[in-house]
Amino acid sequence: MTETDALRKLSILAILLAAATFLGGARLPPHGPLPQPRPDTGDTTSPAPLPDKAEPPAPDDVPAPQPKPDVKEPETREPDQPLAPQTEPGKPEPAKPAPAEPMQGPPLPPGKGPQTPEEDNKPPAEQTLEEQHLTIEPENDAEHAECTAALKALGVVFKDAPRIDDGNGCGIDKPIIVSEALPGITLKPEATIRCPAALALARWMKESVIPAASAALPEQRRLTTVNQATSYMCRLRNGAGTGKISEHARGNAIDIASFHFEKGEDVAVRSRREDSTLTGAFQRTVSAAGCLYFTTVLDPESDAAHETHFHLDVIERKGGYRYCH
Repeated sequence: MTETDALRKLSILAILLAAATFLGGARLPPHGPLPQPRPDTGDTTSPAPLPDKAEPPAPDDVPAPQPKPDVKEPETREPDQPLAPQTEPGKPEPAKPAPAEPMQGPPLPPGKGPQTPEEDNKPPAEQTLEEQHLTIEPENDAEHAECTAALKALGVVFKDAPRIDDGNGCGIDKPIIVSEALPGITLKPEATIRCPAALALARWMKESVIPAASAALPEQRRLTTVNQATSYMCRLRNGAGTGKISEHARGNAIDIASFHFEKGEDVAVRSRREDSTLTGAFQRTVSAAGCLYFTTVLDPESDAAHETHFHLDVIERKGGYRYCH
């Protein structure tokens, strides 16, 4: 072995001894120092241990929903519907009217309201004229023209008048004013009536009254005037406060009070049932004959309301029924 090899071995041995000494001093102590907590930088979070079973979060942990911003929708309106009027702050809104109920039954005359329950429960005989809500009966143009042509053929003197509407069903659709019932026989005063009533009057006068007067009262000579008490008048029957409307209010009736003759005397209509004179016979004859032309004839023997005149009308009844007394 050379000297160089011996030195090399000694150097290696010295290195090994130094390494062993260093490694022995670097052994960890039995209780090492605890790790220091890291500062909370906000970048990371420690994961929480997962429980065995998931549980819903506590109510305090649930985030409350944020209210939506109050966005006003654009105002719209239906066609032909006006916008509701705006009220000023602090003032109460006006009360809205109750919705109208649908109308039932036929339309009412202008200015008339529906009947109250009390009015509905009243029998017709207890209703006033206003409570009956009547309307004027329309007249056919062709029938009216035919009727007026018949009047002219008989020589009746008359003129047309404007339509009459006095409310509550009182009125005449096509009224005429008669001044002479027949040629040379004055109707005094003039009578405002419907044409059918005037035609019945003219035929009764021509075919019954004049012949009966010539036979019963020849000394009185020619009949010159017929005095009428009532023609058109808006009222109930017999002027009562309740009950059916009078035919006078329709223009269908005329009341005859007396007959005036050329000699200058009047034959008044009065109770003559027991009158055995020719004057009594004349009155009873024309009263009975009136039922051939009128649908209603009431003479002084019928009731107290007709003690001084004939009531003659042309009301239409079912089956052509007539009432003559």
